[in-house]
Amino acid sequence: MFSVLDNAIFHFINSTLHNSALNKIMPYYRSMYLWIPAYTFLAVYLLSNFGKKGLIFILCAGLTIGITDTLSSKVIKPTVQRLRPCQDDSVKAQVKLLVQCGSGYSFPSSHAANHFALVSFLIAAARIKNRLAVAALILWALSIGVAQIYVGLHYPSDVLVGSLLGLAVGNMMGWLTGKYILRDLKPTD
Repeated sequence: MFSVLDNAIFHFINSTLHNSALNKIMPYYRSMYLWIPAYTFLAVYLLSNFGKKGLIFILCAGLTIGITDTLSSKVIKPTVQRLRPCQDDSVKAQVKLLVQCGSGYSFPSSHAANHFALVSFLIAAARIKNRLAVAALILWALSIGVAQIYVGLHYPSDVLVGSLLGLAVGNMMGWLTGKYILRDLKPTD
């Protein structure tokens, strides 16, 4: 039953929602290179406004993403060995692939895991209380995951489990960082 629902949602996002505008945007939108200016701005902001504590914050965020990426790419993917939709003989003929398929496994989505880890780390470590800011960060991470489905690289369950993994690691690392390393970092409103 779950795989039927997973395939149905995959085909809806990957086929039904396809249009010429999104087909041009999504391959770039999901790329880490598009987001380098935003990451750079955040790093410069943290360093210029918080100095040494900003550097510690950046290093802890990097460690969080490193842990998440290692768990998803080096532990879970080789254990589960789920083929990407673009490699799976049962569905690849129907996949609208907009990027290179990639040689790695699909489950879980490391893009989703890493983005949700970053977002949940930022929220927890900086103690962000503003609901609009929290919602915007979560929607951004979710949109990266949906883009992975749209371009044909992941099933929805890959993104869901990657997101949950990222949320778990990001929240834990953010909580530890906020409580023990950056105790007196002022909360963002």
